[in-house]
Amino acid sequence: MQRFTDRIILITGAARGIGRAAAEEFAREGGIVVATDIDRDELSTAVRAMTEQGLRVAGLHQDVTDENRWAEIIAGIVAQHGGVDVLVNNAGAGFLKSIEETSGADWRRLMAINLESVFYGTRAGIAAMKQRGGVIVNVASIAANVAEPMFPAYNATKGGVSMFTKAAAVDCARRRYPIRINSLHPGYADTKLVSDAITALGDDAAAFAEGVAAAIPLGRLATPTEIARPLLFLASDDASYMVGSELVVDGGYIAV
Repeated sequence: MQRFTDRIILITGAARGIGRAAAEEFAREGGIVVATDIDRDELSTAVRAMTEQGLRVAGLHQDVTDENRWAEIIAGIVAQHGGVDVLVNNAGAGFLKSIEETSGADWRRLMAINLESVFYGTRAGIAAMKQRGGVIVNVASIAANVAEPMFPAYNATKGGVSMFTKAAAVDCARRRYPIRINSLHPGYADTKLVSDAITALGDDAAAFAEGVAAAIPLGRLATPTEIARPLLFLASDDASYMVGSELVVDGGYIAV
């Protein structure tokens, strides 16, 4: 059974990693996917690969930190498809720097990409969904649940995503909007974001990577698809009684 037949799915940061895996999984389950990303070339490549498989996926360029672009994207989807059924705020960035190494510019950039964009997207999603209904999934991280001295700025943004999601979810529920909002909390996954952040450590990269793998009870990083499939569960009718919840998918990392 396909859980998303003819439903309209908007996914940010969908050119690679978890976003791309989610776009493919939604489309395989019957969804009509609008995939957005700031990287035009990589997005085009990803969308072409999926459409060649017969999947219904379209790509749109989007800088998620641009508030006005959010209005354009949502308005365009509503005009073409009649509404948005699922919004996945997935776009994000990260780096490994201690507090002392993190500059003000570093901090502001991460806040804009990881947290402000989720505010813009969630607000726009609620406006589009509050009459017809829908689901919003905000991709946080286990960085919202456990501290890591090498990414305090990332911890702050993802902790913000988690608590913002809860507030928005409860607000919609109490207003009796037919909208569910939850957050997904992935652990370390085999994505470009993670590999680039580790590689940037230089001589310390190998030791950090070994330490991460050793701390995961399953002993390995997740594949993007292993994160995407629980995301689809949150977006599906199977999760109809989940509101403001955190779904952790981390190979047991924070259970230790």
